[in-house]
Amino acid sequence: MQKKERFRRFIEYFTEHYPEPKTELNFSNPYELLVAVILSAQCTDKRINQISPSLFARFPEAESLAAASADEVFTYIRSVSYPNNKAKHLVGMARTLMEKFDGEIPATVEELQTLPGVGRKTAHVILSVVYNEPTMAVDTHVFRVSHRIGLAPLTATTPLAVEKALMAHIPKQYVPKAHHWLILHGRYICLARAPKCEECALREFCKYYEKSVVVK
Repeated sequence: MQKKERFRRFIEYFTEHYPEPKTELNFSNPYELLVAVILSAQCTDKRINQISPSLFARFPEAESLAAASADEVFTYIRSVSYPNNKAKHLVGMARTLMEKFDGEIPATVEELQTLPGVGRKTAHVILSVVYNEPTMAVDTHVFRVSHRIGLAPLTATTPLAVEKALMAHIPKQYVPKAHHWLILHGRYICLARAPKCEECALREFCKYYEKSVVVK
């Protein structure tokens, strides 16, 4: 199957079955989403959603978070992965927001990446979810699923290479949705250790299924 056809079938399937995919992180404004995404690095959305209500109640906006100490923030996020580093990042992020952006969430990758704790992936999530920009955040799920179903070549060995491969073939209007499609598919069907291939509607054109399951 040619790559163009593979992308077409991928988009057609999810457009029909999951037309409005959304992040599973709970948030009510861009500030809360930014905090949640920073916290979600190497941690589950479920865990972040468990601790975020009390965190947001105590620090409802960047101003209050900027005035806090990392030690205080730590007490609210101690159950997430790498809480010490993330507490420092959150306080630093809030202070930079207040000092450079008047508390408003920036709308460019370059400005977002000036915030402590914000890398390219996090910046792309914010731009995609908040501003509906055609950016592709490549996390472990996107990286894995893209390779398995053949959207990214084996030579794409870095998140940036996978991002470029996807952006080259997915029409801009579908990019924000495709980001969620790939994440959710990886989270619930195309699992890292035991993919649920028999439940997967993409197996008809999946390279992993063809080589690892059918061949057996």
